Amino acid sequence: MSLNYIKNFYEGCLRPPTVIGQFHTLFFGSVRMFFLWVLGFAVYGNEALHFSCDPDKREINLFCYYQFRPITPQVFWALQLVTVLVPGAVFHLYAACKSIDQESILQRPTYTVFYILSALLRIILEVIAFWLQSHLFGFQVKSLYHCDASSLEKRLGIIRCLVPEHFEKTIFLIAMYTFTAVTVALGAAEVFEILCRRLSFLSG
Repeated sequence: MSLNYIKNFYEGCLRPPTVIGQFHTLFFGSVRMFFLWVLGFAVYGNEALHFSCDPDKREINLFCYYQFRPITPQVFWALQLVTVLVPGAVFHLYAACKSIDQESILQRPTYTVFYILSALLRIILEVIAFWLQSHLFGFQVKSLYHCDASSLEKRLGIIRCLVPEHFEKTIFLIAMYTFTAVTVALGAAEVFEILCRRLSFLSG
């Protein structure tokens, strides 16, 4: 019986009950994850090693890098992906345990409401992630970062640090903002599709 639960859960995650939801799964699961794991780690993977300050000492470079990056972008985006997946995964796990067919989700009012709530929660989490990303990383990566190293050594004060591949990082930031905006739009379109199909089902 547990194998059936796993199968239903797997099929529910891959084939949501809406057309836009299926496209969202393809876009989110394939394009966005591929972009993050392959290109993201290529752009940001060795950032700490090439981050250099004046004076160029290892302890100073690391101190300023952790000031520059309280959290690394690839870790933030990985947490974002996992967090956004949770509402849908919880719903499909519930549907699998109740042996709910994907076709009946939009026919039963209770299931429809739960599914809409999971989609709305996904949208809210994406918006929060967009806001956090803008506060943590901004919209542009500059070539120079001014680090306050006075707490490390008082004689240093504000020192300049070179940010490697700043132009590529700016492009990647814009791409990740775009991905978030697209997934929010897809989530809103999916809710609209559900409501339209629900109304047509009731009127029919």
